[in-house]
Amino acid sequence: MVNRELRIVKEPKRLRGTDMAAARLSLSTILNSLFFVLSSASVVHAELPSIRLDRLQPLGAAVGTSVEVDVSGRDIDDVSALRFDQPGLTAELVKPNRFKISVAAEAPEGTYDVRLVGRFGVSNPRQFAVNRGLTDVAEREPNNNPAEAQTVAFNSAINGVSDGNDHDVFRFAAKKGERIVIDCQAQKLDSPLDANLALFGSDGQLLASNGDYHGRDPFLDFVAPADGEYLVLIHDLSYRGGFPYRLMVTNRPHVENVFPRAVQPGATVELTAFGRNFGDGSKPATNGAGPASSAAGEPPLDAVRFPFTVGPELSSPGRFIFREHPSDHSVLPTAATCTLDGFQVVVPVGGGAIRPVNMVLAESAVTIETEPNDDKQHALVVSIPATVSGRFDKPRDADWFEVTASAAGQHVIEVFCERIAGRADPYVVVVDDKENAVTEFDDFGIRMNAFDGHLRDPVGTVNFEANRKYRVLVQDRYSRGGPQFQYVLAIRKPAPDFHVAAIHSENPGPSGTTVWRGGAAFLDLIIHQRDGFNEPITITAEGLPPGLHAQPTVVNNNSQGKFVLWADADAAEWSGAIRLVATGKQGENLLTREVRPYTRVWSEANIGSSRPTRELAIGLRDKAPYQLKIVPEQITVESGKPAELKLVATRLWPEFQDKISVTPLAFPGSFQLGAFDLPADKTELPLKIMVQNGTRPGPYTLTVLGQAQVPYHKEAKADSKPKTLVSSPSLPVTITVVMPAGKQ
Repeated sequence: MVNRELRIVKEPKRLRGTDMAAARLSLSTILNSLFFVLSSASVVHAELPSIRLDRLQPLGAAVGTSVEVDVSGRDIDDVSALRFDQPGLTAELVKPNRFKISVAAEAPEGTYDVRLVGRFGVSNPRQFAVNRGLTDVAEREPNNNPAEAQTVAFNSAINGVSDGNDHDVFRFAAKKGERIVIDCQAQKLDSPLDANLALFGSDGQLLASNGDYHGRDPFLDFVAPADGEYLVLIHDLSYRGGFPYRLMVTNRPHVENVFPRAVQPGATVELTAFGRNFGDGSKPATNGAGPASSAAGEPPLDAVRFPFTVGPELSSPGRFIFREHPSDHSVLPTAATCTLDGFQVVVPVGGGAIRPVNMVLAESAVTIETEPNDDKQHALVVSIPATVSGRFDKPRDADWFEVTASAAGQHVIEVFCERIAGRADPYVVVVDDKENAVTEFDDFGIRMNAFDGHLRDPVGTVNFEANRKYRVLVQDRYSRGGPQFQYVLAIRKPAPDFHVAAIHSENPGPSGTTVWRGGAAFLDLIIHQRDGFNEPITITAEGLPPGLHAQPTVVNNNSQGKFVLWADADAAEWSGAIRLVATGKQGENLLTREVRPYTRVWSEANIGSSRPTRELAIGLRDKAPYQLKIVPEQITVESGKPAELKLVATRLWPEFQDKISVTPLAFPGSFQLGAFDLPADKTELPLKIMVQNGTRPGPYTLTVLGQAQVPYHKEAKADSKPKTLVSSPSLPVTITVVMPAGKQ
């Protein structure tokens, strides 16, 4: 058992610890506490309707069962179907905004995306959990105090909703010595609930409490001190109501993590799983074999070893394959896996929660970090290229490594931690053989609007001299340690490569991507150029239905771009998924990488909240008010000269005759275009894009953004149609820049 103080004030940093000072709080004190609700204002865009799924309740179901779910959101008019990324899930409409979801008996455990399909397209996704061996229980009100506590059995998944200014209380019976896991899933399943858990004995004595164990989701692990009944209390940190959660109360096996966390393609390795209630075949974890417990004062973790083979289905370069969405590694959802090549491993413990664990697909043989290596004199010697699976076993653990470069030159040092759902905030220090500091580096990655790929993982380069010893320190910024503080260290020569992600363009709220017939829509592209990759990257679309188009889009030595989709005016209505593929050359090698789709999770302005999805869903719907097109679609221009083009506007709605304001849409810095208006009486204008002197030769795909006030009402027969701002990208142009004659 462990005592933890129930949180009152949130720490401002994204990464918050879960260990809390011991305290004795009476149940009546907690039940009588009131907190004010603080809500963040969100920005509203006056655009054409864009379907958005805000809430799904309940958040999961067991295999072989059916459950009725309620949905709510924005612009969900005439929603008639749900779309899943798992064929084992199906849905039928019960009544407006209520569906019956059926989970096939053979459906694999995991989390899956649910999208609304309606009049205004396909919505953003929300997660739905599929479990095996749990009994779903609906929360029953009133259950706000011990006298009204709802009785539940072990191995229940309680689907509940938070109470404003109140609590939900559940009662269960346990026998002395029984190990019980209480796992609240909310953030993990796209709910904004910031939950707290507290566990009490029948006498009202606080036994344990927690918040922010898996991201902002709480978790309790305790051994019953006596036969009897126990109470578990859940509430939102700020006592906000209406937020769904899924609360598991189990004595089943539960996986904490595995070690090592990196494996090579095609290799068969022995992994050690750490967790709870592993039963026969397991043994208590020790400090020598792994973390003894997940936190000071908690029961020791169980350990079990099992063989694992990295088959070809897990070994494709440039991919991350997941069974459960990696969304509970931080108190805000992030795009942590956008630069992770790897997969999730499922521990084969019978009858247990799968809780897959993120793994790194290693580029070299894996070395296991071993103690003692707490100082430079005891540094663990590794050879370049090196992949080390390490962990901060205890608070203030410092891990030192010694390397000797066989050849002088630049080397890359990279640490994977947030990307594998590790809790640490590591940093790296490099010193030479005379103990002179060579370099130190920390976080890396791109943050753009809600897409948050800026991670706690340090990545940097260092120049090594040949045959000279260097020592590398990896340590947690806050000197913490324990089973969640694992990392993978890679030291290698540069191997230029890239990772590309795509996310819907609306900001800041979650949204689907809908292309209005005759018009266009765009996706934001985020490019992480690994190890100095600076060649053009071409993005193409696969699986487009008839009438939906995209041209190959080239992003040239840039960290962001736009991918435009457009539809014929007579295209048929469609809902489905497409695939984007990125290619680029490094020397003579052609690199082909999937473009990883992401979605915004929450609506707060200026807060990164994004997570991966398995598919990029698109809706094709009603006619757009206008279309912009740059002609010709391709042009070759000398550096230092203008690209002489033409912008053509087609007004598709007879009632729309206003001007269209035009601005560049994420132009590279060496291309110049001022904002201008296309007058109401014009259908085309010259478009002159200046290509500055010294612009790097090669292809660049550019587009402009149109904005216009359009009369619109959802009801076509409405008496009045207020002016609505409608934005639309133009069909793109690819400009190939060449050096002036005589300067090639």
